[in-house]
Amino acid sequence: MEGSIIRGPFSLGEHSTLKMGAKIYGPTTIGPFCKAGGEISNSVLFGFSNKGHDGFLGNSVLGEWCNLGADTNNSNLKNNYGIVKMHNYVENKQVSTGLQFCGLVMGDHSKTGINTMLNTGTVVGVCTNIFGGGFPGTFVPDFSWGGVGAMETYKLDKAIEVASRVLERRSLVLNEKDKNILSHIFKLTAGSRAL
Repeated sequence: MEGSIIRGPFSLGEHSTLKMGAKIYGPTTIGPFCKAGGEISNSVLFGFSNKGHDGFLGNSVLGEWCNLGADTNNSNLKNNYGIVKMHNYVENKQVSTGLQFCGLVMGDHSKTGINTMLNTGTVVGVCTNIFGGGFPGTFVPDFSWGGVGAMETYKLDKAIEVASRVLERRSLVLNEKDKNILSHIFKLTAGSRAL
């Protein structure tokens, strides 16, 4: 759209849209069927994900079917310019990335509400819904619902219902295989939600 500014390298997938006034710094890849706006730097958006509004996304990876609410911002550099740590699923703890610049990693079907702020090195699991003021923790477990005040389990049936509704908007169907994958992830990650 009009007024988009791009400094590559940059790849825009088929049927994707850059919103008016978007500022894109490379290297950045926007997958197919995405909407991208605001400021994006050194990031990857997988297919069907949206960051359609103002806000900053840097040194980050968004899975499929993610949606960042208006004015969602992430940090990609610590105030002390130190090396960033991120949650490691295998070790179930924060580990060094060896990187000075490292933003957000977000799993499929996850969303943020308006004005969400995310710290440097935040890992957000599959099927999460983050909203409210302040900074949530740097690890938001899969199937979590809430924000700084409290996180609760995003019930599997509700998560599948929303995922189905989101796909229907694109004339697609959440098939049984995908539902089974989400069910498996829900069971596999139950322990991390209990922390």
